Amino acid sequence: SQNILINVAINVVLFAGCLTVLINSLRGIDYTTLEGLDTKSLANQAGEWASSNTIPTTYKEYEVATFAGGCFWGTELHFQRIEGVIATCVGYTQGKIEKPSYEQVCSGTTGHTEGLQLIYDPTICSYERLLTALFATLDPTLLNRVKNDKGTQYRHGVYTHSLEQAQSAAKFVETLQSQYGDPIVTEVMEAKVFYPAENYHQRYLEKGGQSADKDCEETVRCYG
Repeated sequence: SQNILINVAINVVLFAGCLTVLINSLRGIDYTTLEGLDTKSLANQAGEWASSNTIPTTYKEYEVATFAGGCFWGTELHFQRIEGVIATCVGYTQGKIEKPSYEQVCSGTTGHTEGLQLIYDPTICSYERLLTALFATLDPTLLNRVKNDKGTQYRHGVYTHSLEQAQSAAKFVETLQSQYGDPIVTEVMEAKVFYPAENYHQRYLEKGGQSADKDCEETVRCYG
């Protein structure tokens, strides 16, 4: 009877956990509570854009860019360290449903990929510099995979916000292709609405103690 009670208790705990995940998924993310520019996070502003189905090209004197490079924790820290990148936000993009949660995207059924949206100062940092940083973190010939992360939610991509970005990205990939025997499969597409991730994902590695200082050369540890 004691084993029966233990099994019942375990099942209750598991059910409660699943129910919590389901409730949180249905409730969605409250974008108004996300971090703001005072912490060098674009999450709150990105939430405003998402809520109005806006795909921005600029923010004040800055330009907007969106990329996907596998686990968005690591991607964000790589870009946080670039001089001229003003603020960053991790989230979900290029999918089929609005305002997805992390659990929904992880299921691989929503069509989203883990992405990064940022604003940068083009007088300090060129778009080509951002492209170079992205491709330095991945093998562009691997489909739906970056390092050990596999699945459509980890596919890599460049999601352009202007004709100029699209032309730069196409030229960059064409030039890069000569360095690989296999075809580059990195998506280059027009940006869709970008949905910010939950607050605990924002600046995750920085909060965990890894440096986000500009030009920092320390190894980015995605789960460190």
